[in-house]
Amino acid sequence: MAQKLRIAIIGQSNFAADVLELLLERSNIEIVGVFTIPDKGSREDILATTATAHKIPVFKFASWRRKGVTVPEVLEQYKTVGATLNVLPYCSQFIPMEVIDGAPLGSICYHPSILPRHRGASAISWTLIEGDEVAGFSIFWADDGLDTGPLLLTRQTNLEPTDTLDTIYKRFLYPEGVKAMGVAVDMVANGSAPKITQTEVGATYDPAMFKAENQVLNLQQSAERIWNFVRGLDSVPGAIVTVIQPDGTEEEIRLFGAHLYSAGPVSGGQALRLKGLNKPAWIHSAGLLIEGTDGAFVNVRRVKRGSKVINASQWFQQGQQQPITDFSEDELAKKAQLTGIWQAIIKQQIEPSTDFFAAGAGSMDVVRLVEEVKDAFDVPLENEQVFMAPVFEEFFDLLVRTLRQGSGGGDGQQLAYEGFTLKANKREIRVPTQLFINGEFVDAEKRATLDIVNPTDEEVLCQVACASANDVDKAVQAAHSAFYGSWKQISPRQRGQLMLNLADLMEKHKEELATIESVDSGAVYTLALKTHIGMSIDAWRYFAGWCDKIQGNTIPVNPARPNNVLTFTRKEPIGVCGLVTPWNYPLMMLSWKMAACIAAGNTCLIKPAQTCPLTALKFAELTVRAGFPPGVINVLPGKGSEAGQAVADHQLVRKLGFTGSTPVGKHIMKSCADSNLKKCSLELGGKSPLIIFADCDLDKAVKHGMSSVFFNKGENCIAAGRLFVEDRIHDEFVRRVVKDLRSMTIGDPLNRSTAHGPQNHKAHFDKLLEFSQRGVAEGATLVYGGGRVPNLKGYFFTPTVFTNVTDDMFIAQEESFGPIMIISKFNGSDVDSVMQRANRTEYGLASGVFTQDINKALSFADRIEAGTVFINVYNKTDVAAPFGGFKQSGYGKDLGQEALNDYLKTKCVTIEY
Repeated sequence: MAQKLRIAIIGQSNFAADVLELLLERSNIEIVGVFTIPDKGSREDILATTATAHKIPVFKFASWRRKGVTVPEVLEQYKTVGATLNVLPYCSQFIPMEVIDGAPLGSICYHPSILPRHRGASAISWTLIEGDEVAGFSIFWADDGLDTGPLLLTRQTNLEPTDTLDTIYKRFLYPEGVKAMGVAVDMVANGSAPKITQTEVGATYDPAMFKAENQVLNLQQSAERIWNFVRGLDSVPGAIVTVIQPDGTEEEIRLFGAHLYSAGPVSGGQALRLKGLNKPAWIHSAGLLIEGTDGAFVNVRRVKRGSKVINASQWFQQGQQQPITDFSEDELAKKAQLTGIWQAIIKQQIEPSTDFFAAGAGSMDVVRLVEEVKDAFDVPLENEQVFMAPVFEEFFDLLVRTLRQGSGGGDGQQLAYEGFTLKANKREIRVPTQLFINGEFVDAEKRATLDIVNPTDEEVLCQVACASANDVDKAVQAAHSAFYGSWKQISPRQRGQLMLNLADLMEKHKEELATIESVDSGAVYTLALKTHIGMSIDAWRYFAGWCDKIQGNTIPVNPARPNNVLTFTRKEPIGVCGLVTPWNYPLMMLSWKMAACIAAGNTCLIKPAQTCPLTALKFAELTVRAGFPPGVINVLPGKGSEAGQAVADHQLVRKLGFTGSTPVGKHIMKSCADSNLKKCSLELGGKSPLIIFADCDLDKAVKHGMSSVFFNKGENCIAAGRLFVEDRIHDEFVRRVVKDLRSMTIGDPLNRSTAHGPQNHKAHFDKLLEFSQRGVAEGATLVYGGGRVPNLKGYFFTPTVFTNVTDDMFIAQEESFGPIMIISKFNGSDVDSVMQRANRTEYGLASGVFTQDINKALSFADRIEAGTVFINVYNKTDVAAPFGGFKQSGYGKDLGQEALNDYLKTKCVTIEY
């Protein structure tokens, strides 16, 4: 039977407050008093605030002793509560033995170390500094020594290489510590709490790291010890080093976010002199690189200069981001709300220059600020961003930029650019409108621009930079330098991690990306979210897994006796790759090509479609936040006739990947040959046949038959360009299709009920009108549609159905690339003829068949001349399945392992021994 306890809690901080809340849940416990520190200015410790809320007596003592003697009035106030057990969850004050032993059951204390190792106030820091493999905490019975009392319980966890002082508190010491304090109190109440005498073997008494002289980093040691010291003081207070400026003056800074750097010295870095370091440190794109005495390297991501934390890579940057001045009324309202949050935490009047930490805020206040900002503004900031913007006006500026970008912050570097704010889908999304070259957004030559038109209302959305041939050259030079520089230093596994980082950011911002895609290209939002963006994310994650699995072969060859020969192959990246993508799936086509390109180890530049480049530019911003070095990925909106041609012609571009029309593909192939015989892969036009036999599941055939044509407004390279429907079900099939089309919701692509949005741009819309008019003129039967959707502004083309189409008609031979269903009838007895008709086109991208006869299905798959065959399904693509065509639909593959081959070259190595 557990005895009833009268508990006094002595300590401070959120940790102590959470222990208090936990103990209040026990029916056999009465909290008779809380003893904590005095208010700092008008700031009351959270333990006192929590106790007051529960009507528990609170006592605030500046000190329990005076000149080594217990203050009598303090001791008397303690005795008034009549505690039977003292609980010290987190206590920074020295508590005299008269109080420690004043409770009949004694005092139990939380200590962030596995005692007896690392005693003292900074024990957990020393666990990291000394490179221990295991961390943990102890709850012990307090005595008159320094953390030397008998142990009650301990808990431990393995230390991960990514752990810092901050992360080990967050993931283990804090949450498990609170729970363990509850367990310890229960054990005392049950009479089962042990008192295990601590051994002196292995005990250490480590210096307190709150003293500045102990925070100075000794640079004359191995990289691993430097790394451990920095992470042992991360994120508070930070390891101190001194920078020696070119003029000889010294500047003291603090280091955060260290990791061992296996890539070695960097090229193109800028030297930085550190006091006590014989060799120069290097500022590079990923941070500050320090060489240890063992020749290994430590990279430091962030440094603190004065009160502000900055990315170490920005040390030498002169151009500072201009503060925002054009705040909206809504943003100013948020400023008032943020002021209230700051004031509630630091308990003082908030001015633009108020410094969060100078006002007395600590690490737990950072946690509180981040959580309250998340709740108030739905912005998932990270703790480190508070350290990087500690002044109120800086923090508000950061908040506004994050809200404008529709971004969750904490994604790495904040990037300055010119752009516009897209207000759509109940969002305000900041979108870049400049070229993206060498990790920065820059204007095009002569500030040339393109008008970007919203296909839903035919209004100009914005103006985007239009790349010239000179701009293309700048991007190629940047990609070339990165390929032979920073990108070469990154291992395949690191490359894969960068790709996963990017995929995570795309996932985090998928609603913003889908909104941009919908407004810019006319894609229905729900489809954009699932397919345009969803499959883009899948592609990056899939190819990230290939990065460290690209390997050659060992080949048995005939040796010249008596010698032996070893022959093996290496798969190597090609170099700089140019990518030119179409307008039907702007981000997905980018991702299909670029993910394979990057996974193979290349650098690249992409010219997105002239009509809808906005998701590519937003994507470029995310690549910086994901950590890609400058120059690895470059994005250049522009005209195909100039920017696209310049990519195809450039001597340093070693591979070109193109998706588009067959005529343009032929021109590109010629340019690739004439320039430098660059490798090229082409995914071109299609007129994919779909054969529907009478023995099919008709419901399924109608559903997929419609999808095969009308999916993504018909702007789909594998769309079924011609349906062959067996005569016995022809009329019923057409009737069902028309019935479904009559109920199809056409309109604003952002509306969740919309199934069919506008065509991408006016020239294409006009082409569809001409295509339909020609079908009627040649004698095909127009069953439904054929023109603009009545009474609707925008490029809305009515889904269209033609029947009685003969093989000689233009609409039977040419691709519409729009929502136009072309149906021809055939007799079920003449399978050979229908197969001949299906193969009669010069295109061979995709194909499909619906039948329940496995013999027919497999015969079709065997005889059809197409790169993709669908059986009883359509449009079923996956990032692991190779995608590409035959004949004039091009060659090479997107997706799957085969896609990597288009971005690799094979080197054969032979050794005689």
